[in-house]
Amino acid sequence: MAFKTNEDLIKIIQSNYYKFSKGQKAIAQFIIEQYDKAAFMTAAKIGKTVDVSESTVVRFATALGFDGFPDLQQALQVMIKNKLTTVQRISLNETPKDSEEFINKILKNEIHSLKNYLEDLDQERLNNAASLILGAKKIYIMGMRSSYALALYLGFYLDVIVENVKIVNQNTNSVFEQLVRINENDLFIIISYPRYSRQSMDAVNFAMDRKAKVIAITDTEASPFYQLADIALLGKSNMVSFVDSLVTPMAVINSLIMSVGMQEKDEIVKYFDLLEDVWDKYSIYNKENDFKK
Repeated sequence: MAFKTNEDLIKIIQSNYYKFSKGQKAIAQFIIEQYDKAAFMTAAKIGKTVDVSESTVVRFATALGFDGFPDLQQALQVMIKNKLTTVQRISLNETPKDSEEFINKILKNEIHSLKNYLEDLDQERLNNAASLILGAKKIYIMGMRSSYALALYLGFYLDVIVENVKIVNQNTNSVFEQLVRINENDLFIIISYPRYSRQSMDAVNFAMDRKAKVIAITDTEASPFYQLADIALLGKSNMVSFVDSLVTPMAVINSLIMSVGMQEKDEIVKYFDLLEDVWDKYSIYNKENDFKK
């Protein structure tokens, strides 16, 4: 279940309040008043907090139309992702007993996220995105803040396959000066995760006004970029305290690069044959014998 705005889930809870049992009303009131905390609590912990059973919390989720409590929890997290400050992210995460426990929790979340991406992978959509890339006269790639690292990575490998790849530099004064020549023959790739950058949204609207095609790499269907893009590739970014995890977004980008590469395999082989000659001639890389004493 997806919600169009941050307030939709709360409104649904409020509109159904009169139908709830006494225990469910207690849960509803807690979520309405402290949804930022409820989003990161287990069903058992919410039940303990409002003095109801865990099964009552699960039934509350299904009464709202969710398949189970995890789906309700996910909807709450999506709702607040772009509202949380860094300080709030740190405070909302339960303090681990030790660093090993915390790292184990992080890695398990990453593995789970990657499994979900694999299960939900839409190969046809990925191939269509690759076709847009190969058909574009010029490709502009943009990502702000931590997503800038993803933009650099994608740009590096697309530049191996196609020509005229431009990474929009977030460190210059004006993004629009870098996009001023974009037109209907070009492609704009936006990489954006919560908290969504206003500048990224402005850049997408700028590209759309000039009839450029848009590919969005973002987290969920609730993302503001999902509806705007011609093609949206989804890969969730887990919130790990103050850090935005980029493991699944990187998997999305690698999948896209591979899809483009498979369609241009012969050209890539020729390109790397030429590069190997250049690398060898100018000793770009150390050879095995260089490391021997």
